[in-house]
Amino acid sequence: MYAAPSPVIPRRPPHPGGRSGGVSGGGPDERPRRARGPAAAPPAANGLDFSGPRGERLRHALAVVQDVCPEFSAVRLLGDNGRCLVLAGMSGRRAVAAKLLLDPGGSDADAFRRDIAVHRGFARHRPPVRVPRLVADDPYRCLLVTEFVPGRPTAGARHPYAPAAGDLRATLSAVTRLGGWQPPAGLFPDVVNYPAWVARYHTLGFLTDRDVSDLTTLLHGLGSRGRHELPRELNHGGALLSDVLMSPAGPVLINWSAAGWYLPGYDLATLWAGLRNAPLTRRQISHSAQAAGPRGRDAFLVNLTLFLTREIRRCEEAVQQAVRQAEAPRQAGAEGGGPSLGERRRQLLRRLHEDWSLARRAVRAAVGTR
Repeated sequence: MYAAPSPVIPRRPPHPGGRSGGVSGGGPDERPRRARGPAAAPPAANGLDFSGPRGERLRHALAVVQDVCPEFSAVRLLGDNGRCLVLAGMSGRRAVAAKLLLDPGGSDADAFRRDIAVHRGFARHRPPVRVPRLVADDPYRCLLVTEFVPGRPTAGARHPYAPAAGDLRATLSAVTRLGGWQPPAGLFPDVVNYPAWVARYHTLGFLTDRDVSDLTTLLHGLGSRGRHELPRELNHGGALLSDVLMSPAGPVLINWSAAGWYLPGYDLATLWAGLRNAPLTRRQISHSAQAAGPRGRDAFLVNLTLFLTREIRRCEEAVQQAVRQAEAPRQAGAEGGGPSLGERRRQLLRRLHEDWSLARRAVRAAVGTR
């Protein structure tokens, strides 16, 4: 069902044809599956449907956006997941995208406001990667208006099956540039308390005592001599392909709510975990982490293990929810063809456990070399 997994940290050095630690392209089995179409601006007219529950959400969103941007005129609906609504439109002669959290007092409000804060910081200090420019915002009502970036989503799922090799090369290059950026102090928060993260997953039963001991050993080795400070690197915090738009000018990173200071290689670990069927690109990411020396390798492995643990927890909750939702149609005698959503999530969960086993073996091997 799955391709043979590749080791997290490869034993052999990169091929001489590629640059050590670089982000050169994938092989023949990772070629693009579709041709790239020309990017287009928002259409001049649309037919927004204001009927039903979605119509109520659209009217509410338009009222909020036009209160902040009086010249805004909606062109089309880009997204609506029931909690957040995204509209493309025009503000004067500028094409913009407006994102509104429908419940500004809900559980997603803090992350949305962090996204706004990051875009405000980018307005003063431009990052080395392409991000949508800030047009207007309202943190109290959880509204963010940015320039509209024409392009296509790099992936439609959190864990795409066969991403295009060109998209992978461009995304890896953007992530590498971001990791080398040194923004002014105080612009981004220190996101993760790694010892607390390890202890939490141990309490929840996702990590064994041996896992905790190995990760603690790697973290202790990463600390500065005589101090407990861990090395830090600016990362997007959610650099999955589903958070990357491929524009004519290159990749555009969106959804910056988790941006901040992490152990080096967090975004690389995120990309590695999100690639289900790109073994050559996974190997390039591993070589890039290994090229930074033992400390870079250890930081990458800690990030990868903890991120995979979080993905397993998220996927297990999604599988349980899918099982509960499937009970009613089954009791009613409903039948359908093809694998169900719950079955696809179980397949993904099985693959995540396989990747987690690879990461565990790599962590134990790294501890053995210290």
